[in-house]
Amino acid sequence: MRGLKRKVNVSRAMRKRIHDLHQLWIAHHQGYDKPDDVGTLRDCCLSFDYVAPGTFDDQREGYFRYQISWGGPSDEFRFFVNLDLSCHRVEYWYLDWLDGALVTPTEGERSFLIELWEWFRETGTVAAALKDPVQ
Repeated sequence: MRGLKRKVNVSRAMRKRIHDLHQLWIAHHQGYDKPDDVGTLRDCCLSFDYVAPGTFDDQREGYFRYQISWGGPSDEFRFFVNLDLSCHRVEYWYLDWLDGALVTPTEGERSFLIELWEWFRETGTVAAALKDPVQ
């Protein structure tokens, strides 16, 4: 039961992050970045970087990490891409001291996150992350 409760809490945390990002996305496309407790679309995260394969034990696939918070707990979206940099999988990770939980976004949530991924590509964020990968 404890694992199920934790998963529900992580799902709630992911939905809140997606909601905040979506609000900033709308503001950005309306021509303004509305400062509030979340920040702006450009500055609401701590980092966007590429985590090369083998950086962590048993990590076979590289991914792009959109880290939103850090410390205890931290949370991030991970974008897994094909050779042409099209995204084939998105994961949300909630990481707390020596523990972590993964939630996969629903199809609707994934659709928005893929749109955000494409914005990262268009703005050169992905290219910059590839130049200096985390290893």
